[in-house]
Amino acid sequence: MAPNFYPPRVNPFLVRLAQFIAPCGASWFYQFELVVSPECLEKIRSLKNQRLLLLPNHPTFQDPIVMFLLSAKLGQTFYYLAAYELLSEAVGGILQRLGVYSIRRGLVDRPSIAQTLELLTQPGCRLVVFPEGGCSFQNDTVMPFRVGAVQIAFQAMSKMVKQGEPLPDLYAVPVSIKYRYTQDMNEVIDQTLNRLEQALNLNVVSGSSSYERLQAIADRVLVKVEQDYGLHSPATNQQTWDQRISLLRTHILEKCEQQLGIVSNPKELARERTYRIEYTLETKADQFESEAAMPESNTPEDDRASNLALIKKSVKRLLNFDAIYDGYVAENPTPERFLDTLTRLEREVFDIDKPPAKGYRQARIKIGEPLNLKDVFADYRRDRADTVNAVTLKIQQAVQQNLDLLNQETEKHH
Repeated sequence: MAPNFYPPRVNPFLVRLAQFIAPCGASWFYQFELVVSPECLEKIRSLKNQRLLLLPNHPTFQDPIVMFLLSAKLGQTFYYLAAYELLSEAVGGILQRLGVYSIRRGLVDRPSIAQTLELLTQPGCRLVVFPEGGCSFQNDTVMPFRVGAVQIAFQAMSKMVKQGEPLPDLYAVPVSIKYRYTQDMNEVIDQTLNRLEQALNLNVVSGSSSYERLQAIADRVLVKVEQDYGLHSPATNQQTWDQRISLLRTHILEKCEQQLGIVSNPKELARERTYRIEYTLETKADQFESEAAMPESNTPEDDRASNLALIKKSVKRLLNFDAIYDGYVAENPTPERFLDTLTRLEREVFDIDKPPAKGYRQARIKIGEPLNLKDVFADYRRDRADTVNAVTLKIQQAVQQNLDLLNQETEKHH
């Protein structure tokens, strides 16, 4: 039986060995290299013996490798909070020895919280938490940050004070990750458009631009998803894409929650609700499979909603399209934005969880100004919720601002 929690089991020798070979491994297997300025590295080096909570954005599945490469550049050991599912895979044991430990998304994971508190009370701790909670699948913008990491950091400080220790320094560090292709990607974009058009039986209008072809593909996919949930009608064609996506998201969430007996909370972030659905599916899979085999209604929509495969697919769709919006490519049609969107569409059309990299990239990191939580601890004691929310938002805005700066540098290269 799988354990409820996978703790970190750091092996210093293995960490050093992995840090030594990681740059070659990232370049060979994942087609990227790390680029970070000496000034950014110095921001972390200058806080050598301090506790650091590193809070990066999360545009791709490779971001943990990027942060591991950063630890290698610094010659320091980081700890990493990761989804439980990752550590339950074959490589889980190795990852634990590199400083990775698990969190179950969609519930209050008490062993993981206790582990995080313990780490943050240790002098010189470097802990990486991705506060978006999962991949945004977009390279230029961040999703709302979850407050959990900052909240636990304040709790760790409170714990030390209660134990009679002086109020500690604990720095929350904004980290912006931005990928940039190092070669011309027009041919790759054209090939990807061709594959999707063929899969969707789309006839390309002669003289169509790449963006017009992308729009046609996205519209066909949107219609297909709407049809899966019985939502497509002449009326939907009159709505904007953002309205249609919002309606779809709400419908899918409510339908899945209803089917699994989960109480809906419309005020909660869609991603949090999705993780709860995912966790409920995982823990009660046998029960739902037997229920799915005996549909209680003959209505097509009820039949579809009771189908376990569709609920699982719904979770993937919700996470895949959570941060998408109409105009993401149009407002700044870089190769990166084009391929961000095409990769999402490939995940949907070809049912691929992790499409391979489209080309060689630089993973550029910009470190924001570290925020010492000690400076706002008095505010936290007066109003915990407001202070946690304010600090989390401040870190999120710093990550986005530095991402914007990295975007401007990228545009100069294009």
